[in-house]
Amino acid sequence: MKKKETMYYVTMTDKFMSGWGMADGKINKLIFECDSLDDVTTVMENARHRTEMKYINWTDKKPYYNKQRYFAEIKTKTEYPSWYKEDFFL
Repeated sequence: MKKKETMYYVTMTDKFMSGWGMADGKINKLIFECDSLDDVTTVMENARHRTEMKYINWTDKKPYYNKQRYFAEIKTKTEYPSWYKEDFFL
């Protein structure tokens, strides 16, 4: 039996997108899937350079956010490659 690969997730609140558009009346949460702890570090550092990103955390359990209160978006390296590049938002 093959062991499941560990997946990591970086979560953050996008203060700019919260409260309007697809997140009308809700808090907009971004969830970045990461294959490694190196990806986690890079995504977190990039998020810290974005003033609209708050409450930046990581976990090895897939996050769940109540749909009544949050609009959660899952982002991947394929869709958002710039977030996985070191110092991209400097």
